[in-house]
Amino acid sequence: MMATMTRRHAPLLTLLLALGTLPALGQAEARVRLGAALPAHPWTSDPVAEGREVVVVYSHDCGDLGDLWAAVLDSGLPVRAVNAEGVPSPAPAGLNVWRGDDATAFARALKVSAYPTVLLVQEGRILNAWEGDFTGELE
Repeated sequence: MMATMTRRHAPLLTLLLALGTLPALGQAEARVRLGAALPAHPWTSDPVAEGREVVVVYSHDCGDLGDLWAAVLDSGLPVRAVNAEGVPSPAPAGLNVWRGDDATAFARALKVSAYPTVLLVQEGRILNAWEGDFTGELE
């Protein structure tokens, strides 16, 4: 008998709590402007996700992002990976990573103050932002 593995999806609220983005529960120090439109980028919104997506902006010196990647992938939302600052760094298999000068310009236009930065985006506008080291657990 073969056991099937199913990907579990973390509720959006659980993801936000784990990332510490709810104002009363975390110390999000993002300079990213909530409500602002994303700067120019190479992707289109996924209509299945009702325009919601998660954007992870990171660089080569973020350390181990395994737990962070697991949390954002478990959200069930489309995930956009932006590898800024010119030094290639891996992302989970299956993610199309945006790299290069344009990716760095995107991060700087957002006014990212720390890597990694995770953005919850809906229809191209930033709903919530979190910056810094990830140490949360979803359970």
